[in-house]
Formats: sequence, structure tokens, C-alpha cells
Amino acid sequence: MVRIQVRLTLLFVVIVTLVLGISGSYTQYTLSNKLESDSTRLRSGVLTRLQTSLPSALWDLDKSKVDSIVASEMLPPELVGIRVYDASVGLFAGAMRDANGALAPLSSEAAMAGTAIEAPLVFRDAVAAASGGTAVIVGKVVVNFSRAQIDAALRGEVRRKVLEVLMLDVILVAALGLSLRIVFGPLRQLRDGLFDLATRGSDEVEELPESRRDELGDVIRGFNAVQRKLKSIIERTRHAEDAARRSQQETAQAMMDLRRTQESLLQSERLASLGSLVAGVAHEINTPVGIALTSASVLKEATDAISAAVAAGNIRKTDIVRYLETASESSRLIMNNAYRAAHLIHSFKQIAADQVSEARRAFELRSYIVEVMDSLQPTLKKTRSEVIIDCPPGIEFDSYPGALAQVLTNLVLNCVEHAFDADTAGTIHIGVRCEGEGKANANANAKAQWIVMQVRDNGCGIAPDLLERVFDPFVTTRRGQGGTGLGLNIVFNLIAKQFGGTITVSSTLGQGATFLLRLPRVTPLAHSKGEGHGDRTQ
Repeated sequence: MVRIQVRLTLLFVVIVTLVLGISGSYTQYTLSNKLESDSTRLRSGVLTRLQTSLPSALWDLDKSKVDSIVASEMLPPELVGIRVYDASVGLFAGAMRDANGALAPLSSEAAMAGTAIEAPLVFRDAVAAASGGTAVIVGKVVVNFSRAQIDAALRGEVRRKVLEVLMLDVILVAALGLSLRIVFGPLRQLRDGLFDLATRGSDEVEELPESRRDELGDVIRGFNAVQRKLKSIIERTRHAEDAARRSQQETAQAMMDLRRTQESLLQSERLASLGSLVAGVAHEINTPVGIALTSASVLKEATDAISAAVAAGNIRKTDIVRYLETASESSRLIMNNAYRAAHLIHSFKQIAADQVSEARRAFELRSYIVEVMDSLQPTLKKTRSEVIIDCPPGIEFDSYPGALAQVLTNLVLNCVEHAFDADTAGTIHIGVRCEGEGKANANANAKAQWIVMQVRDNGCGIAPDLLERVFDPFVTTRRGQGGTGLGLNIVFNLIAKQFGGTITVSSTLGQGATFLLRLPRVTPLAHSKGEGHGDRTQ
């Protein structure tokens, strides 16, 4: 981890280096231009003077004068050598600078360092000039100029700037180190205190000294105030955690009690439904049994009468015919009502056994729905409601018939009690289809994995404010009129937990309500043990 002090030092060093580097580059550029300009003026001046003074001396072939002129021009160190050529003689005179920088006579035609500049020497005497005569080229001069002084001056300037930057950087680092130590020393103490506060707890951390009377002292005093505040908060938090822990235990116990109470209420609701079914079936059986008993009594009286006539020996054909008619009618009534009672008893026995045992088995869905509706006929006969079953035959359902009977019973009775008024005729439609199949048949139904059941009525519908809470426990519109608000909650829990399916409801006021059930054709093993029917999962 790079410390802030190091980063600040590096930042200032980089900034100062960049500023001085830019300044030095500009100075170097300015110096280079100045030196180049001076060198150009020097070259121009030397050539101009040589072109002015050498032609006459060269015309007179005055070598001493030429040497004197050359020596005077060789004073600037930038000149490496001067060679004077006569047009007829060739190399006439010259001078060069040796390795030590001293002037020496030109000894040979050896190449000299530097840049060579050649200029012609033109002679025009006063008489020829007055008469308009032409000028005569008497020779040429070759001057070698060196850039060594310019390069040395530029290198020296670079070294000076580099040393200046290094010295300023060293001074800056030292100054920053001393000044930042004043700031970061207390910050390190504050950091260590924060680490201790975070790792060891505020109760074990010592407060920092508050002797400073500057901004950092204010920060330290603020830290100590925060630490004292944290101690107070931690203490209150510990008390709150203890209270929350106790409250959680009490809440868990209350939840367990609530679940047991709800289970008891749900079981009571189911038993109450079964008791209502028993009472209705008993009342329904009473009629066919009474008719059968009356018919048997009539048949017995007719049999006793015909037996007495036979014993007295005065039996007539009309008596026998009347007896046969009575016996035939009584037998028909006895058979029909006995069959009706037996059918009701069989349906009730199957439905009651399924609801009590909650055993799992495979059954044909359509016939079982018919049996459930038959068991509800005693209740439905008291209303003007009609149940229409639209279920294709041949659908094998491997699940819990008792739970399915409970679901259908609760949904149908919910429609009877809430969808229709006492004097209003209504229709309850139970539709079943296999998901993904168009026309159901035995083979298609056997392959289907899901069963979709729709229970629809054309009643008054469900209010929008109740539609989202219709499956919640104890939600009812008949509070105080016998409604417990558990019927649809039982349905939801059975569908979700015991069947492993889903149920949804849709409704429009005045146009009825539709409950859509989606059930697996074979109940998954995860739901085969019949989970408890607790609260609805929101």
C-alpha cells in the first residue's frame, strides 16, 4: 500500500520536475536560437570583411598582409581555419587552429573540421571603377567554422538545469518530509486508534491525547467524542440485542402456538364440513328409506290379505290380479329407493373414508368428481344452483382423493354461499382438461403430466380489494353469519403443499369468479407425505 505521504511527495516532485523541465526546454530552445543567430552573424561578418580586405592584398601578391588579415580574423574560437587561394597560384596563404586551440600556419591541404564556407574574392581598382571597367576575380577564400562552442554551451546549460532540478527536488522532498510529518504523525495515531476501535471494541481502546491546539487537535477531539458515543451506542445495542433475543424466543413460541391453533381450526373446519356432509346425506337417505319402508308395509298388508283369502278358500281372480299389481309397484318402489339409498351410502362412504384417512391412490377423475357432487346434493337441493361437470373420461389421477374432495367441496360451497343470493339461480361450471392436449382421449390423458381444473360461477364476483387476499386465513365477507374465512385458505394449502400445484383466481364484479387449479397428474414424492396446512406463503 503506497502511503499518502509518498504519493504527495512523488506528485510534487513530478510537478516541479515537469515545470522546471518545460522551463529548461524553453531556455535551451532560446539559447540555441541565440547561439545560432550569433554564429550566423559571425560567419557573415567574417566573410564580408575577408571579401573586402583580401582582394587588394591578393592582387598585389602581398602575402604578409594576407597573413595579417587572416590572423586578425582567426581570433574568434568558432573559426577552425582560413584558406586563401590565388586564381593563378593556387593556395596562397592561410591559418588553422591546432588540437589545443592555438593558431598555426597552414601546412597542407588536409581537411579541417567544421563547416566550410567558400566565397570569391573580387578586385576592382579605383581607376577601373572610375572608368567603368569590369571587376576581376583574383581568387577565393574558404573559411571553416566549428559548432563545438555552440554544442558545449548547450550541454553546459542542460547540465546546469539538471542540477537545478535535482537540487530543487531534494530540497522539496526534505521540506515535504518535515512538513508532512507534522500532519501524518497525528493521523497515524488516529489510524491506529481507529483500527483498535474496529478490532478490539471501544471499551478496550484508550482515548488519544488532546494536547494539540490546531486542526488536527480538533480531529482528535472529534475522534474521542465519536469513541465515547460509540461506547454508549454499543452498550445500548447490547441491551437491545438481549431484549431482541428474548423477544425472538417469545415470538417463536407464539408462532408455534399460533400454528397449532391454526392447525386445530383447520382440522375443525374440515370436520365441520364432514359433519355437514353426514347430516345432509342422512337427511337425503331418509326419503328413499321411508318410501321403501312404506312400500314394504303396503306389500306386507296385501300379502297378508291374499294369504287370508287363500286360507279361507274364497280367493278370486281379481284379488290375485290386484295383489300382483300392488306387489309389482311396491317391488319397483322398494328396488328404486333401495338402489338410490345404496348409491348415496356408497358415495358418502367413499368420500368420508377418503377425507378421514387421507390415503393416496389412483382413481378416475370424472367419476370421482361426480361422486363428490352427489354427496353435495343434499346441500345443493336447498339452493337454485346447478353444477355442470365438463371432464373427459379416462383421466387417471394418482393423488389424494380426500384432499381433492375437500378442495371441490370448499370451492363449490364457497360459490353457493358467496356468489349467489338465496333467490338467485346460478351455474357452477367444473371444467377439466389435460395441459397441452386439444381433444382429450384415453391415450392423450394417460400421457399428460398436468391437469388443469377450472371452477367458474356466474355470480356476483369478488371485490377488487379482496381479490388479492382471498386465500388469506380468516378473510370472509360473511363475518358473524357463519363464515370462518378458512375455506379458501384450506384449498390454497392443499393445492400448494399436498398436491404440489398452483391455484389462481380472477374475477369481475357482476360477472362471476374463476378459480384455476393446475395439478400434476401424479403428485410428486416431495408432497406424498401430506405436509401440514399452515399459513399461506405470501
